[in-house]
This record gives sequence, C-alpha cells and structure tokens, in this order.
Amino acid sequence: MSTLLKRTHMCGELRLEDAGKEVVLNGWVAKARSLGGLVFVDIRDKSGITQITFNEDIPEELLEKAKSLRSEYVIGVTGTVKERSSKNDNLPTGAIEVFANDLVIYSEADTPPIYIKDDDNVDENLRLKYRYLDLRKSKMQRNLTFRHRLTKLVRDYFDENGFTEVETPMLIKPTPEGARDYLVPSRVNHGAFYALPQSPQMFKQLLMVAGTDRYFQIVKCFRDEDLRADRQPEFTQIDLEMSFADSDDVISMQEGLLKRIMKELKGIDIDTPFPRLTYKEAMERYGSDKPDTRFDIELNKLNDIFKESDFMVFKDALETGGDIRGISIPGGAAEFSRKKIDKLTDEAKHYGAKGLLWIKVEEDGFSSSASKFLNDGELTKVAERCGSKPGDIIFIVSAQPKVVFDTLGWLRRKIAGILGLLDDNKFNFLWVVDFPMFEKDDEGNLKAMHHPFTQPKLDELDKLDGDILSLNADAYDIVLNGVELGGGSIRIHDRELQDKMFKVLGLGEEERMEKFGFFIEAFKYGAPPHAGLAYGLDRMVMLLLGESSIREVIAFPKNANAECPVSEAPGKADSVQLEELGLAVVAKHEQN
Repeated sequence: MSTLLKRTHMCGELRLEDAGKEVVLNGWVAKARSLGGLVFVDIRDKSGITQITFNEDIPEELLEKAKSLRSEYVIGVTGTVKERSSKNDNLPTGAIEVFANDLVIYSEADTPPIYIKDDDNVDENLRLKYRYLDLRKSKMQRNLTFRHRLTKLVRDYFDENGFTEVETPMLIKPTPEGARDYLVPSRVNHGAFYALPQSPQMFKQLLMVAGTDRYFQIVKCFRDEDLRADRQPEFTQIDLEMSFADSDDVISMQEGLLKRIMKELKGIDIDTPFPRLTYKEAMERYGSDKPDTRFDIELNKLNDIFKESDFMVFKDALETGGDIRGISIPGGAAEFSRKKIDKLTDEAKHYGAKGLLWIKVEEDGFSSSASKFLNDGELTKVAERCGSKPGDIIFIVSAQPKVVFDTLGWLRRKIAGILGLLDDNKFNFLWVVDFPMFEKDDEGNLKAMHHPFTQPKLDELDKLDGDILSLNADAYDIVLNGVELGGGSIRIHDRELQDKMFKVLGLGEEERMEKFGFFIEAFKYGAPPHAGLAYGLDRMVMLLLGESSIREVIAFPKNANAECPVSEAPGKADSVQLEELGLAVVAKHEQN
C-alpha cells in the first residue's frame, strides 16, 4: 500500500500568484516526457492539468522513479510552484509548473483502450464500454459538474419558494401511462408484479390531497420504449406540484427558475415572461408543438390558391380533407441542387409524405418540379403568399394535415441546420398552451394527449358528451429551441370528473377500480385545486451544454439496445432466483 499524500490543491487550481508555495497534487498521468536529466509529467484530475518537473536537483532514485511513469498511472506529487519560462496559453495553469521533491505511485495502469482526451473520435460503443475511462475526459467532467450545479440550484430555488422535497415510491402498481412499464416480480406474492414508475404523477397528486401544498423531487423514472438520442430507459425528472394554483402560477414559478438557471450557470439574462403560443398556432405556423423560433421560416397555407387546380396531387388532398402548405427558404435556390432536394425528399417519406414539390423563384419567372401542372398565375400567388423573392426556394407538401405538419415541421428545422441558422448560443424559450385534450392513436383509439389526470377547459366540458376531439386541455409545455423541456397541466381534483375521464377513455368500472381505485378514493376526502409540471433533467442539461445526445450528460447511460455496456446489464437470473419468484423463462418460439 502506498502512503497517501494529503492534497493541498486540485490540479487545475494553481496560478502565477501561487509561485513559491509548497503544494501536494494527486491525480492521473496525462502525459510523461523524459529528456535525460529532465522529466515532465502532466498530472490531471477533474479540475484540469498541471505540469510537474523532475530535474537533477532531486535524488537519483526519485528521478528514475519519475522516468518509470506512464499514462494513467495514479500518482501523488509534492513540490514547489514556480513560474514557467515557456508558458502554455492553452492551459489555465500554463503560467506555472511544480518542481517535484517527492513522488508516490498509488497504482500503475495498462495502456487504456481509448484515449483520454476530448477530441478522440472514439466509437460510442467503445466509449460506453469503458465509460469509467471516458469520464476522465475534461469535457465529461465539466458536463457532470454542470449537472450537479444545476440540480443544486433547482433545490435551492424551490426550497426558497416554499417547496418540500418528498421521495415517492419506486415500486408501484403497474398503471400504463403511454409507454410500457418495467415490471419487477414479487417474491412474496407469486404472480404479482411491481412496476418501476414512468412518473410520480399519482403520488404527487396524493401529496396535494395530503396537504403538502408545494412538492418537488429530482426523481428517476423508467419507460420501456425505443431509444433515441434524447431518450433513455431510465431518466431523471425535475418534478413539482402546487396546490391552490392555476397555470399562470406554475408558469410564473418556472420562468423564475429558468431565468435564474440561465443567469447563474450560463451568464445570460433572459427576458420574461416567455412568449405563449396556443397548440393550434404553433402547428399552423411551425408544423410542430415544440417549435424552434431561432429562425424565421413559417408554414403558409395554400389551399385556396389550388382549390380549382386540376393537378391530381393537390386535388386528391383537398377532396379528402387534406392540406396544401409550403415554406420559403430565403436564398435557398442556389443552395439546394436536384441531388440535395432528392435526398430531402427521401427523408421526408419517413414522415408520411409521398414527395416534396419545389419551386425556385427566378428573376424572370419560376422553375419547378411541377411546372407541367401549375400555371404562372398559381406560382405567382404561391410566391406572394410565402413572401418569396428571386433566389428563394419554396417546398410544398400536400397530404392529410398530420403528415403535412410533421413533414414541414421537420423540414424547416432540417434546412435551418443545413444553412447554419441553429445558433447554439441563442436560447429561445416559449410556452405552448391549450393542447387538445384527446387524440387518436394509430389504431384509431382515443387517448389523452398528456395524461388522463389533466383537467379539460372547464368552459368546454359539454364537449365530453359531444365533439370530444375539439375539447381543449388546461395543459402547457415549456419549449427551448425546438425541444420540449417539460410539460404540465392543471389536474383534475373533482372525483366525478376524474371518473368520467376514465370512462371516456374506455375504461370499464372494474378496470377503473383495479388500476385507479386508490387514487379516486383519495379524492373523496378533500382534494385541493392543484397543478404541476415535470422537466426532463437530462434533456435540459444536454441543451444548455450544446450536446447532441443525453448520453453525454449521464454518467452511465444505456446504449441503443437498452444495455449497460459497463456492467453488461441486463443479465440472466439463475434458476434459484427464478424459482423463488415463481417464474420460468419461455423461449420465444414456445410462445407461438
């Protein structure tokens, strides 16, 4: 065992004003260079790097020990801080070096399978397998530290505003909330299962019934769903609920939080209140309920221009209740060649579009993929409607409204990325409000757009017995640069209305009581009006750091197969464990 040298400073702390001090540093060898009677060692910890110099003024035994150092050895060094004759302007510690007079090697290291540097371009699967090495990189340490600072700020803010942090259960009753549950078998009750929570929704509402008044929690949640860059099977929420509050109260509280986060962690003053868009307005203008407003490209409805058109693509869309909409890209005519347009067209098919019609506005007229079918008068009206000028290109989609919105909502942001219009230093917050209460899934079944605990607009309750798809919810989402940061709503606190909501969603009496009986029962004993919201913490950190994946801001994330490459989870249970749980593994072919 090595003698521990008691650290006096972190490796990134020393500056020129520390010259002359005796210091002790502990960390990893980032680089070692031997020049005969001189050995230079860069020692690294999470705070940064300091150069250590071993020269012939120290005992020969110590110099030889320094010559044995290799990358990622863990060492402790005692020495004197001195001004460097040749300064390194790329390092915060580049004006000094430490002349060593003692060295302890705590542990040696094999050559690592990945380079410990930020620009290593290592395959992500290899990074995740050796995540404990990947996390030694300065960028990853900065990300984790930023995440820590954000969560501390959140706790401080809510504490200052009268919120109580309460932990809700991790083992709950299976209750579908839109995604598949992760199930945990009960050893004591064979055949029964817990679920890992998709959110603390019902329990935080019960805390309002309990009189907690203002609740928050930074909590793990779990959803067994397909993964994307901004999704993980286990993720972290900033969860909150407020009694005797309406949507304005919740929104004002969150704007205060976000303003403070941006000021203290990013050094940016943001204006409040944030803009508010209704769901309908967001879809009409941007084709998305989480619009990116950093650039001025909006959708234009063209139905009236083509209502008499003989072009079958347009005619079929209009006759079947569809839409024709377009976006104009300033200066895009030269940027988008036929090859680039074809590539965009192929990608658009993922959103249901059968194609992209394009029009290039020229000084003396138009060129278009539909020149054979559209006359100059129609093309001129489209250009006027879209505010297009010579040199611009217009993209048009005609289909059912959902396909049109999905396609153009994706396309405007895709093109903005191509044109360099997505400024990561610009932070456009906004609220989207007045969402539809219900929507239909791919099978045509009715479902709540947010969740069944959301309160409908009280002045529209008659629609529950009529035009139900036109009923709006008292719901609100906070959006940043085209990404949903969080969502919330006024909650139903009336027992009869909550029960009716379950009925509308097709839940019979027995199913309602089985899944939600305890929840409905609680409302019999006095439930206050309440409202809340939940943020995706991982997503928030990702956006504020300008990362493209939440895996960059989670210490040990899962890969695209929901596996932990470090621990190789999930793993198989042995026969004893399965027997205790009353379970048997059945091969897939035996299930058919």
